[in-house]
Amino acid sequence: MTYQSIILGTGPAGLTAAVYLARANMEPLVIEGPEPGGQLTLTTEVENFPGFPDGIMGPELMDNMKKQAERFGATFKRGWVTEVNVDQRPFKLNVDGLGELETQTLIISTGASAKMLEIPGEKENMGRGVSTCATCDGFFFRGKKVLIVGGGDSAMEEANFLTKFANEVQVIHRRHELRASKIMQDRAKGNDKITWALNKTPVEMISDGMKITGLKVKDNDTEVEEVIETDGIFVAIGHNPNTEFLQGKINMDEKGYILVEPGTTNTNIPGIFACGDVQDQKYRQAITAAGTGCMAAMDSERFLEGEATIDWSQNLS
Repeated sequence: MTYQSIILGTGPAGLTAAVYLARANMEPLVIEGPEPGGQLTLTTEVENFPGFPDGIMGPELMDNMKKQAERFGATFKRGWVTEVNVDQRPFKLNVDGLGELETQTLIISTGASAKMLEIPGEKENMGRGVSTCATCDGFFFRGKKVLIVGGGDSAMEEANFLTKFANEVQVIHRRHELRASKIMQDRAKGNDKITWALNKTPVEMISDGMKITGLKVKDNDTEVEEVIETDGIFVAIGHNPNTEFLQGKINMDEKGYILVEPGTTNTNIPGIFACGDVQDQKYRQAITAAGTGCMAAMDSERFLEGEATIDWSQNLS
């Protein structure tokens, strides 16, 4: 069977694309990767998605979007794409758990995954006190002391969330100044449970062989090292686009974000479209991702109708 369109990813972008394509009777296949629902499933209350004046929980919003796509005829299957042949249409995808699939158009909305510190003790202690998801694991640290590594909006959001469970949340950041927006900084600094350890670089995560017990940090001015005792460490330092399976097959920037023609979701391969955080490192909001998902669906539909032009495909670099 050759699908008219396959969508990779189930965050706001992929699910919005699925809703639009399904309503156009294109019966899209949506492939869910290892993080169904995308980053919003790791988020608490979403206050800035239009239509929800009292806010909505991230997982609930994603579940509603999926049900909406299914209602109109989208099909969801779990799998991991290992190879994509973009040399000719229909495009061929090798998917662990599903075998080889063919599609006339492909929408890439695989999002981005959390960056890690890449320091000793981190990888081996994932799930044993080290986490990248406060909403997933915060409950396990009720009455404890935890550390948040990072200085951006996501770090401030996770720090505030963790104060619902932990007795103390300490923010570790390698600069004197935070990168977070003023409103997010103000919320965190106004929380009595949050303390600060700025201008310190994490060096090593310490455990007793069973669980995390501390984080060794270095003062960037004095280069003096110290171990900050803790029951848990949450890493919140940004994300990498999930595009490894497309290396050498589609045009990307130096960070791995997919390049698209401005004002569209067109990649340099006619019939392949990119939407959401996989092509957006500037805005990175649920609503902007959903908007590009709508664009990708419409671009895909028009491409199949023969309305798309592809002269621009030679100009992307």
